[in-house]
Amino acid sequence: MTIKCVVIGAGPVGALAGLYAARRGWEVEIYDLRPDLRDESTTPLNFTKSINLALSERGVNAIRHSDSPKLLEAILAETIPMHGRMIHGQGKGGELTEFAQQYDVHGRAIQAVDRGDLNARLLDELESLPNVKLRFNHKLTGADFRRRLAWLERRGTSRRQSDDDGARLSGRPGRPEEIEIDFDLILGCDGAHSSVRFHIMKFARVDFAQSYIDTLWCEFNIPPAADDASKTPSAKDGFRTSPNHLHIWPGSDKMFIAIPSVGKSFTSTLFAPAEDFARLEKDPSSVELFFNKNFPGAVDLIGPAAIQSQFKENPHLPLISIKCSPHVFDSSGVILGDAAHAMVPFYGQGMNAGLEDVRVLFSHLDAHNSTKDGRAKALASYNHERVADAHTINNFSLDNFWDMRVGVRSKTALWRKKIEEFLSDKLPSTGFATQYSRVSFSNQRYSEVAKAVSRQKNVLLQGMYGSALLPVAGWALWFAWRWHKSQKGIPLLAGLRELTQRLGSAFTIATTGR
Repeated sequence: MTIKCVVIGAGPVGALAGLYAARRGWEVEIYDLRPDLRDESTTPLNFTKSINLALSERGVNAIRHSDSPKLLEAILAETIPMHGRMIHGQGKGGELTEFAQQYDVHGRAIQAVDRGDLNARLLDELESLPNVKLRFNHKLTGADFRRRLAWLERRGTSRRQSDDDGARLSGRPGRPEEIEIDFDLILGCDGAHSSVRFHIMKFARVDFAQSYIDTLWCEFNIPPAADDASKTPSAKDGFRTSPNHLHIWPGSDKMFIAIPSVGKSFTSTLFAPAEDFARLEKDPSSVELFFNKNFPGAVDLIGPAAIQSQFKENPHLPLISIKCSPHVFDSSGVILGDAAHAMVPFYGQGMNAGLEDVRVLFSHLDAHNSTKDGRAKALASYNHERVADAHTINNFSLDNFWDMRVGVRSKTALWRKKIEEFLSDKLPSTGFATQYSRVSFSNQRYSEVAKAVSRQKNVLLQGMYGSALLPVAGWALWFAWRWHKSQKGIPLLAGLRELTQRLGSAFTIATTGR
């Protein structure tokens, strides 16, 4: 039985979903409202020029299971390993400082990848398959998940005859030209403001929560290093600073980050409260002073003139967080990636979680037959598993903003990390691992990561309490022994019990006054 799968959205998640479907012999049609994403002039959905993403194990594993080994090799060949964070600051004497923090005690790294290159390679792979049709400049305007019909507005064309692929023109007067298509399964991979999700909500009782944090972001670019360019001590190979780290200038309520590119530049991002952006927008001439005060050394890497012009020219965008449930409708509709769980970018898991959605979805589809009832069961079991994981990584991403701004300099957070890494390295039988390593370097379910990290935290706290109480217990035993010696004829345990009762009475009087 041949299944017709329609994918809405041709970004990395949609392209990988189409590839998974095509490898199973399905008839695949992929639609995107933008022009061909391989064209450098095509504007991404977030309206920025950003070219850098962090590809970690979950994303790599999802591509690995697409049955395209050469594709994965080609993608990884064009990445830069980031082994940890480089924390930038300023010493008491005014000197600029760099401090490296490794991501993983076992030396594992996440990969800085060019988003355009990754997307293009996935689309090229798809286009080489005979059962795949790519259609750009098509906007989803309607979908009926019971009748399995969808309508798409076709842009940039004046054709009035039937579509060359057999799709039917809607022919509604006074409306833009639309085509009508049928499908067995539609996959919504069309981002945070998903049209597929909007239409599924007409058929399913979807719990939906959308929120914005009080932080905006703006993109900047650190160019490759010229001979006379400003550099940091970790600079090498034509990069102005270390190419093998994610760079962070932390602040109490704001931060600046930089991710390397294969072109030896860095895509950098300012995250700051909306109030800060409002002040800088009123007086762009103060941008350089703002950076020098909060992110010492960053202006030298970008350039004083460039930092002001880039702030004025690049958009200032909000950070959205979306949770919803369910992610499916019956046997005919699924939303994946940002359409199902848009998250703030502070864990670098947005794309990775979306790519993992694809792998997990098709593992459920493979476990059931290809009939309508089989797909319904597969989608139900996928939803049962994935919603919990999506909510968890969404929460992790919000929480990690604190870690990137404050935790990287918190002695308590760094101390806990060292303990967990020591146990992971020297006593692996304990099962200890940091939350970051579980999220970025494993394929453990996000919800299971949360449970494991909670258990570890409880064990560490109990250990801390135990260590603190040992001296107290030793003192109590010694005092009980002395009591026993001074009170002849009273057994040691009886003396200890009487001492405990007296100490308890004293504590009650001291704390309650009674």
